[in-house]
Amino acid sequence: MNADSAWTHTTVLLTEAVQALVTQPAGTYVDGTFGRGGHARALLALLAPAGRLVAFDKDPEAVAAAAAIADARFTIVHAGFDAMAAELAARDITQVDGVLLDLGVSSPQIDDPQRGFSFRHDAPLDMRMDTTRGETAADFLARAELRELVEVIRDYGEERFAVPIAKALVARREGGAPVRRTGELSALVARAVKTREPGQDPATRTFQALRIFVNQELEALEQGLKAALALLAPGGRLVVISFHSLEDRIVKTFIARESRDEVDRRAPFAPPRALRLRALARVKPSAAEVAANPRARSAVMRVAERTGAPA
Repeated sequence: MNADSAWTHTTVLLTEAVQALVTQPAGTYVDGTFGRGGHARALLALLAPAGRLVAFDKDPEAVAAAAAIADARFTIVHAGFDAMAAELAARDITQVDGVLLDLGVSSPQIDDPQRGFSFRHDAPLDMRMDTTRGETAADFLARAELRELVEVIRDYGEERFAVPIAKALVARREGGAPVRRTGELSALVARAVKTREPGQDPATRTFQALRIFVNQELEALEQGLKAALALLAPGGRLVVISFHSLEDRIVKTFIARESRDEVDRRAPFAPPRALRLRALARVKPSAAEVAANPRARSAVMRVAERTGAPA
């Protein structure tokens, strides 16, 4: 049984995202996170014969799934969306009419135990979105010093018990049994965390922190937003779907910063830099969508439009 038949993905804010994004059916668009192609297929359905869609994904399994789309208007690239500028330039694309970023981890990644994203199954502690390169979560835990562990778990997981968790990880490693599996990590965190919000597993925040760190998700998001802004044609749309506060804060701050005039303090009498984005909307999933897909409950979609100012 292949991964796509075993684990399915329900696309969040599908209709809202594609309708917000596509203003020029004959234009060129970027799907920065192909996943299993929910948004990509919906976008292709809206595009004219002259339209074009370039999708990106770090995950080799997602790239393999994209091979099922037999459409001359569609291109899949095995890379993160933070590399979109270089990858598009290599394809002679210097301007696009819209960029969609659906952040976070996809359901097939969570549900496949061997990917190591979830504490619901005991499996190797991998957590890499791109399994062809980089350091696994287990490798990081095997070499990180106490201070780095505390910073990662606290800053990326917003975990107030980061210190006792990090100390427990170091103690176990120094005892000759470093954490290598999801079940081991989940059990260790459960012992170190004395209290937790009702309905939330004690390991939730630690798993989030390690996933974000291993995949450099926040750094990639900042780079991807800058690349999108530089690529967008006037009137082009930026649509970003976030699933936790760290992501949404970065997106919100970026749109707010680029949506106001800015004075260069080094040249106070020079004309201010004109705004480059115009914030259009903040959208949450409907109650019906959340009831049908509980993983949608934390989603926030922000929409902005490129102004006529040069990048």
